[in-house]
Amino acid sequence: MSKRKRFGEILVEAGALDQETLEKALIQQKTTGKRLGQVLEESGIIAERDIAVVVARQFGFKTVSNISKHPFPDETLAVVTSETALKKLIFPLKVEEKTLSLAMVNPLDIPTLDDISFRTGLRIMPYVTTPSEIIDAVNRHYLKSDLPAAKEWWTVLVVDDQELVRSAVAAALKKEGYVVLQATNGADGLKAAMQHSPHLIISDTVMPRMDGLEMFRALQSQIATRAIPVIALSSRAAAEEEARLLEMGYFDFVAKPINPVRLVARAKRALRAIYGHSDPRGGGQ
Repeated sequence: MSKRKRFGEILVEAGALDQETLEKALIQQKTTGKRLGQVLEESGIIAERDIAVVVARQFGFKTVSNISKHPFPDETLAVVTSETALKKLIFPLKVEEKTLSLAMVNPLDIPTLDDISFRTGLRIMPYVTTPSEIIDAVNRHYLKSDLPAAKEWWTVLVVDDQELVRSAVAAALKKEGYVVLQATNGADGLKAAMQHSPHLIISDTVMPRMDGLEMFRALQSQIATRAIPVIALSSRAAAEEEARLLEMGYFDFVAKPINPVRLVARAKRALRAIYGHSDPRGGGQ
């Protein structure tokens, strides 16, 4: 049996990048501890679709695309919840002859595969796709949010002292059509929240002048801002930190380094949970 080729080797053979670029990415991978695919995607070297194709080729899986455009019966969607689909980045495609065809970003997520198989009694057939494909499909088929114009309703305030993080988050949100405000510290973030009443705030917890925790407490103390959901960003990825922030009243927690696709999904979830699908412009805050 031939030796399985490495992820980077397949990328080079596929013409997605050259050997010199791969070697530089491998060095960055060692220093950051990130997955090679994540390093390449964040650097803009290859797109998420390229990664999906390479993963599928590397491990012998098929790919799937344009998921959101196809109809799915309720009994198929019921195999997993919308929350699980977003958290695990999976989407049920078809149940046939005791086999579940499952779209996945990571087809080697054995614990998730085993859990679904044990719970349903179905054999799982993974198909590789991208995070964007999963999120679009969940939004349309589970959450019934296929309303492109609705994106223009929302204003999101991004507060982070790191320009690269702030810019990446803002770019991902703007790509979805949201109006994005930015602030570099908690003091400016609090001022912007008071002036503009954003529908959602995404904020780092550690910043100069006024940190994210102080800003959050100040927001909670004001009648005009206490109802605004806040998603915390933190480089402290421990479960204890997440639990602490959620107990404080944060709507959600996202660990750094930030995956823009996943963060946008969390933002959509927060807006939907707080405001539903109604245009908030007529309801006031």
